[in-house]
Amino acid sequence: MAAADGASAPQSQTLDRGIRILEHLATVSTPQPIAQIGQAVGLHRSITYRLLRTLEDHQLVERDPAGHFRLGLGMVGLARGVRTDLQSAALPRLDALVAQLGMTAFLVVRAGDEAVTVATVEPHDSPAHVVYRPGIRHPVDRGAPGLALLLPEAPSAEDRTELRDARRLGWATSRGEVIPGVRSVAAPVLGPDGGARAALAVVFVDDAADTTWIGRSVAGAAREVATALR
Repeated sequence: MAAADGASAPQSQTLDRGIRILEHLATVSTPQPIAQIGQAVGLHRSITYRLLRTLEDHQLVERDPAGHFRLGLGMVGLARGVRTDLQSAALPRLDALVAQLGMTAFLVVRAGDEAVTVATVEPHDSPAHVVYRPGIRHPVDRGAPGLALLLPEAPSAEDRTELRDARRLGWATSRGEVIPGVRSVAAPVLGPDGGARAALAVVFVDDAADTTWIGRSVAGAAREVATALR
């Protein structure tokens, strides 16, 4: 009955499919052929192609010389309107983290049970940095950014060891939970009520990196963002 009255079905199947395509492209680091995109989102090739053409008309996706699709520049314009006060406060601190650490830095917010990246800054002079794009999302209980978003919440007996450690330190760490082989350190941006408005994070592949120094740097930047928002 729920499916019949629309309670559990998407309000617009076409819109839902288009959004799923955009979400898929946001999680991959290389342009994708039509067949691979269709397979990832569970759609026939012809339907996938029609949706991609529509998204392309709005510059939300674009094609490379091989005809493979990636997110388009139109996504940048849409992202500018997402929590602009938060992004305005965070971007200078992300720039500072990149300059200090030489790592990709990014801003994450919570959307339901997911952690969603809304802004990233990559090093300009490092050929070996990790590429991390806006729109990447993952479960909020996985990865350092998600753990940082959960850090201010009341402790529970079901909490992971990593979350307990994060509360003790003031920042979270993870390895390979979002991208295989990639490490991350993140800290919460606290609001006036003590809850997490967002999280700042960095990603890197250096197993010898000093996570204590990195964690203190990220936590300091997160406190600066929280101060700027008051």
